[in-house]
Amino acid sequence: MRSSAGSGYPNKHLKRCFETMMNDHSQPTMHGLDYEKSKVDHEGLKLKLKSSKLQFEVELLEMQISLQRDYKDSDEKHGILRKRLSDDHSKIVYCIDELGLLCAYEAVKICIVDASKAIEECGFFKDSCSKCLHFLEESLSIIENALPNGMLVGTTLFLSGHENIFDPGCDFEKMVAAGYISPKLYQLVKLLRSFGGATQVLCVILVERIITAKVLDMILKGVGEPFHFKASLLTSNTTSVDATTAKLEKETLDFFRSRKVNLLFATGVVEEEIDLPNYSTVICFDIPKMVHDNVQQWRRVCQSGSPCVMMIERGNEKEREHVCDIIRSEHSMNNNARKRDHDPRVVKACNVEKTESYRVEATGDSVTADSSISLIRRDCPADNSSSVSKQLLCLETSKILHQIGSLTYHVPPNNETPPKKKSSENTEESPSPGAGTTKRKELHGTTPIRAVSGTWSDKLDDGIDFYSYRISFKCSDVDVAFSSFVLLLESKLDDDVANLEMELYLVSKVVNCNVSSCGKLHLNAEQIAKGKCFHELFFNGIFAKLYVGSRHSSEPRKFLLETDIQLWNSSYMYFLLPLESLDPFKISWKEIDSCASAIEFVKKSSFSKAEKPSFDSIMTDFGSTDIIHFANRSVHKDDVTKMVVLAIHTGKIYSVHEVLQNITAHSPFDGDTTIYSSFENYFKKKYEIDLVYPGQNMLRLKQSHRAHNLLVDFNGEGVLHGKKIKNDSCKVNTDKQGCFASLPPELLVIIDARIDVVKSLYLLPSLMHRLESLMLASQLREEITGRVTNIHISISLILEAITTLRCHESFSMERLELLGDSVLKYAVSCDLYLRYPKKDEGQLSSQRSWQVCNSTLYNLGIGCRLQGYIRDIPFDPTRWTAPGQLPMRPCPCDHGVETIEVPIDAKYHTEDPKAFFGKSCDLGHRWLGSKTISDCVEALVGAYFVGGGLTGALHCIKWLGISCELDPSRVFEAIINASLHVYTPKLNVLQGLESKLGYEFAVKGLLLEAITHASSQYQGGGYSYQRLEFLGDSVLDLLITRYLFKTHSDIDPGELTDLRSASVNNENFAYAAVRRNLHAYLQYCSVTLQTQISNYVKFVATSSTDTNSLQTKKSPKALGDLFESIAGAILLDTKLDLDEVWRIFELLLPPIVTPEKLELPPYRELREFCDSKGYFVKGRYRSNGEAVKVELRLQLEDALLIAECSANTRKVARGQAALKMLSQLEKRGISRKNQRHDDKNIKVAANTSIAAERLMEEALTSKTEIPVLKSLSTKKGAPRASLYEVCMKMQWPMPVFTSSEQKSKFPIEIGEGANRRTALIIFKSRISLAIPNYAVIELMGEPRADKKSAFDSAAILMLYELQRHGKLKIE
Repeated sequence: MRSSAGSGYPNKHLKRCFETMMNDHSQPTMHGLDYEKSKVDHEGLKLKLKSSKLQFEVELLEMQISLQRDYKDSDEKHGILRKRLSDDHSKIVYCIDELGLLCAYEAVKICIVDASKAIEECGFFKDSCSKCLHFLEESLSIIENALPNGMLVGTTLFLSGHENIFDPGCDFEKMVAAGYISPKLYQLVKLLRSFGGATQVLCVILVERIITAKVLDMILKGVGEPFHFKASLLTSNTTSVDATTAKLEKETLDFFRSRKVNLLFATGVVEEEIDLPNYSTVICFDIPKMVHDNVQQWRRVCQSGSPCVMMIERGNEKEREHVCDIIRSEHSMNNNARKRDHDPRVVKACNVEKTESYRVEATGDSVTADSSISLIRRDCPADNSSSVSKQLLCLETSKILHQIGSLTYHVPPNNETPPKKKSSENTEESPSPGAGTTKRKELHGTTPIRAVSGTWSDKLDDGIDFYSYRISFKCSDVDVAFSSFVLLLESKLDDDVANLEMELYLVSKVVNCNVSSCGKLHLNAEQIAKGKCFHELFFNGIFAKLYVGSRHSSEPRKFLLETDIQLWNSSYMYFLLPLESLDPFKISWKEIDSCASAIEFVKKSSFSKAEKPSFDSIMTDFGSTDIIHFANRSVHKDDVTKMVVLAIHTGKIYSVHEVLQNITAHSPFDGDTTIYSSFENYFKKKYEIDLVYPGQNMLRLKQSHRAHNLLVDFNGEGVLHGKKIKNDSCKVNTDKQGCFASLPPELLVIIDARIDVVKSLYLLPSLMHRLESLMLASQLREEITGRVTNIHISISLILEAITTLRCHESFSMERLELLGDSVLKYAVSCDLYLRYPKKDEGQLSSQRSWQVCNSTLYNLGIGCRLQGYIRDIPFDPTRWTAPGQLPMRPCPCDHGVETIEVPIDAKYHTEDPKAFFGKSCDLGHRWLGSKTISDCVEALVGAYFVGGGLTGALHCIKWLGISCELDPSRVFEAIINASLHVYTPKLNVLQGLESKLGYEFAVKGLLLEAITHASSQYQGGGYSYQRLEFLGDSVLDLLITRYLFKTHSDIDPGELTDLRSASVNNENFAYAAVRRNLHAYLQYCSVTLQTQISNYVKFVATSSTDTNSLQTKKSPKALGDLFESIAGAILLDTKLDLDEVWRIFELLLPPIVTPEKLELPPYRELREFCDSKGYFVKGRYRSNGEAVKVELRLQLEDALLIAECSANTRKVARGQAALKMLSQLEKRGISRKNQRHDDKNIKVAANTSIAAERLMEEALTSKTEIPVLKSLSTKKGAPRASLYEVCMKMQWPMPVFTSSEQKSKFPIEIGEGANRRTALIIFKSRISLAIPNYAVIELMGEPRADKKSAFDSAAILMLYELQRHGKLKIE
């Protein structure tokens, strides 16, 4: 610490202290800044203020006496008001002494604003509260009379010449002499002015009182230019009503660190959770009274390396000695640290002073003296301890509170990563922060399906016993036939998996699939070998390829079945074989044998080898014109149609459509004739094949095509919970025509298989995907249910619980997740209520919140390895492979994990928003949202509740690791305790309430407890309804959610959530309580509550029952609590009979909202409308004193809509502005009702004259800059994202893309450079962008191989076109 040259040290002792520290280079620079003691005492002024205060105190006392006979809380309320009056007086006097009259004037105005707010919340005590306001107004008048005329103008301090008090020409010495500003403030002004125009300076001014910070902040904010300071206020870590909220505190510190604010007035920077930014200048305007706080403050400055200016009153020996104590303490500590272990060669034991702590043996959690303060603040907010002695006191308090059950077993205030409930091999380390959130993505593996594993080997002398499952198909078109198949597995499937009915959706028809168990079936070694041949030939010939390598590459072209490529894996082995007949059950071995023969023929042919092919020895009887010569045999031309053949040169399987009568291999080629003159020439040049019979007729063949997702009706009315499904990657194009090829017969090998078998093969990928999913769900069900025989959950419910919306199935976990959330909340609430009869509602709620929070559920799911069961990837038929099939689209793992299971490690977590979902590698690794795991936990609980009632749900909850014991003995104990309550109200009061409810209580004490408000609990037996309200909240949540779940089985999960939110809330319950006149039975003793209830009852009497009407009036919370507590009382009285509680409350509740009558919050409704129409809403928020002003702008095609509103909070103002905007849309003919059910394109009505006038005004008053793109990425999706960003910034409607598809028989080269490729199908996209009041720009993009790339091509052209029009800049 070094002294500045200009600092004076009247006290030589203090100077020596500073000089002692100067040689300590580990300390930052210390500047001492002294100031004169004020020579003006303002005694007369302060006497007037004290007299005024005493007068209003007498008036408050008189009002207290007049009200205390009627209202119990009158003494408490008036005691608070007297304290407030005294505090306000103290603030004013303090500002007069420390800052001067001008600042005292500003302090009074600040107090007046706070007092005005307090009056609005006082109810019957408004007259009493107004006394505090009158005192402040009178004080303001007293101070104003003491100031010269003209000094006060508006809200800024001015001299008579209207000069700002911080202007360089201001005569400060006269103002100090008159007492208008204090010498201390004058020195601060001079110091700030010395910084001049240094805009990079960061300055923190530490003050003792919040009022000082507020006054100085208000003054400096009105200065601006002279000092280039942007000031802000930070009053942290205090329970004062003037303190900064935690959220605002964080924002302020972020602004300060980022230099958006460079002057900070603070009272709590020295506290344990706030750090000073490096190299910020610290000015100690006030020196804290406690030496310990000074040392903390000095250490904080030392750690930041910041220069410090300490303001000290000249001649104040006590204050200077206080500063010396600080310096000596810090210097002594540093010297002791240096002297310790001075000889580096000597190793000594490190004697560290033991930190006082308290450890919970059950969990291993501990609380120390340092962390005890924050813990006590969390659970006992009134405490504001900071000294060492109080730390130890808080530690002891924490220990006692935990031992009596008032603190949870997990004492550290950290709810983000609760302890693990289950041990697991891959959960050795605690998960990093963010567990259970949507932001975090995690890499997880996929659980193998045990049912599809096999133990086959190459040599099976005795054969294998299989479990057989018959698969039959029935088409809606009776003229279309499909062959039946049999599925052979070594494992036995559960009955509800083995006996299945489902539908597959083709382009214009539906195929009903039936799977049924047929018992055991034995196959010998020869049959197994032939079955493998069937799999290898058909599944590779249709869905993959039978040749690998190329004649023109380093890897020679080989027949797949002659290579060493391993096609069979023991973890995935089963047979799908064609049936000759269903009844009797018989496998078509003739067709299977034909596959084995075809394979042997191809192996022997020269074409499968790297030599010139020859077919001379194969052809016979070539003189007949009625005979068609195939590669392996000759057939009469009348028997050719619908024959299944294998193209020996490509390995593709076809079916014969017809014989081309006038086309032979000599005929002109139907492709590029500039390269190939004839078909014969084509095969010669392309494949080096010399045709033996070029003169025989060519065959027209129907080509095999890739598999499609047939599980969802993408082309019909396929829906997912009320919404049409759109998945372009899986959609079947109904406009596509059948693809045909023309080939000479001598290149085709006949396979003696029915065409029905080939057609059925196209159904198998979708069918097996569903069956495998059910097998996985069955495997999970077995783990959860175990050997329990009284619980049976449908396999379809389990499958739904592990399927996310991203799978694009006709079902997903979201509905069950919503139900499971309520079930879990109810079960945990009942357990906590019964387990801890002494804990209050706040403690129970805190513990419940921890037990059901997403991070806790995530840990439970990881402990149970649920992540491997979750289905989060849409079915991609092109990546489906059958046993014995070569994968066509391999995806090697690049995650650095060699095992199927991914370790739970932070290196496999990311918050990158670009992390790719919806695709897995060949090992089954895929990215999952962390919240998806906690959602699956809730969905499983919901599934077990639907299938097994509360018993099933509790079983699932226990399996997950949550202890929920709804023991009847505990229920009995709770009832016994309630029966001991003292009956303070008359018996007819309880009987009248029972009559209203339609239920007679067996234990009247429960009803008595349910109607007793906290303000009356001490008049009786010391009980209130708060614990029952905690229980009733959860039971009503469950009952209403269950009702909505069952009643609306076909609506969107999001809409189901909205229905629950509209039905389960305090406003709705309060409304029901008043409508049923239950409020009249509430036992309370509070004037404020009486006023609130009276006003709300009047509102209900004159209001309608629609949702928006209820939202316009805030109900007293006590009324909703009363309704919930009665539900909790009935639940206990009926011994947890949910059905009986619902029978009663279904009649008490107002009509439950239906989808047709559901009204969303206005701002959300506006956003949903804009999202559906491609519009952007832009909001502007401005703080105007105590109100927030919100302006919303919506640019339509031909009009700019503007809605403004002001309110006390941003949320309320935004909602009211959105309501105005929706009204404007209605006036234009755009209905805002049920937008989510309206899929029509609505034309916006025009009002061009008003729009043009408004836009002209905008052009004059606003400076909208042309957007600039620093770079234009061509990665997939990037051009569209850039275009959307420009449209959003400029508030243009979203661009409209229209795609077209073209097909060619032969590959077409498209694209340029690295993107150049060949394709048979090309896509073009037309883009249209309507720029309001300018033009509609339409362009056609370049052809691309897929639809999304075509969109990107059009987007790139549009961006450059916008640049050409001067609407965009691209750097």
